[in-house]
Amino acid sequence: MRQKILGFALSALLLALSFPAEAQQPKKVPRVGYLTPGSPSPPSAPREAFRDGLRQLGYIEGQSIHVDYRYAEGNLDRLPNLAAELVRLKVDVIVAAGGIQAVQPAKNATSTIPIVMTGTSDPVATGLIASFARPGGNITGLTLGGAELYGKRLELLKETVPRISRMVFFLDKTSPTITLSLASNEMQTSARALGLQIQSVEVQSANDFADAFQAAVKGRAQALTVAPNPVFTNNRKQILEFAAKNRLPGIYPWREYVEDGGLMSYASDLSDRYRRAATYVDKILKGAKPAELPVEQPKKFEFVINLKAAKQIGLTISPNILAGADKVIK
Repeated sequence: MRQKILGFALSALLLALSFPAEAQQPKKVPRVGYLTPGSPSPPSAPREAFRDGLRQLGYIEGQSIHVDYRYAEGNLDRLPNLAAELVRLKVDVIVAAGGIQAVQPAKNATSTIPIVMTGTSDPVATGLIASFARPGGNITGLTLGGAELYGKRLELLKETVPRISRMVFFLDKTSPTITLSLASNEMQTSARALGLQIQSVEVQSANDFADAFQAAVKGRAQALTVAPNPVFTNNRKQILEFAAKNRLPGIYPWREYVEDGGLMSYASDLSDRYRRAATYVDKILKGAKPAELPVEQPKKFEFVINLKAAKQIGLTISPNILAGADKVIK
């Protein structure tokens, strides 16, 4: 009996001693890499939306999650090295924030670390994923919407400014050939249906804009639009100044253009996509495999109009068009 009591006492003592040892084990803080062609300042709405999405899921940066931000600051050639840095840091997930320009370098850098896209035009056609339902590999996330968005923007612009017959389309020359082809084909098909002539002008860097603008003037463009690529987003003030100076109505792929003085935009809700990207990070950190997480296509779109910009170029927008806008900036 006495031996049993001593046995129980010894077991209880060993159990009690094990608790402090377990309690002292530090809990692993997940590490996320955030790769973007953009700059750290000023604070971008997408980045803040991603951080807000993490907060809503209960993560506190610096405490329950660590985010390593890597910015190319408009120099896309830096992205491969920045992606390699994140791989060397052994992050648990890479958030590729900036279309295929960010996703492709991340994909080239690792085939094992999960990658979350925040918005790519057509990830199946460009070979990033196998299918939307089962992406396969290590990439999942969200898309921008398909090439049909180019056609929708043309329809809205033509409806708003019926007199236009020629417009310029600025494309990013650094995009994959298939992306350029899809965009150009959709633009030309939609343009023919609307009686528009499209002049496609390719741009590779900020240094190309002077020649691009000269080509648009020479082509007698009456309106403009741009592809949803970082080279245009990062240099949008140049584009907007050119449009205002030449009194060209323009429709853009993000509302940031309109908030900075552009005429109008039609796109998926950027902030909503980045908040949704945080949910992908959460699922992956909890054990979900990117190969089995369906890629989401956008559910929410925004049509934004800037009346001040319209007045600046002498354009009157009909009440019917204004009634269809999600937001009107006065």
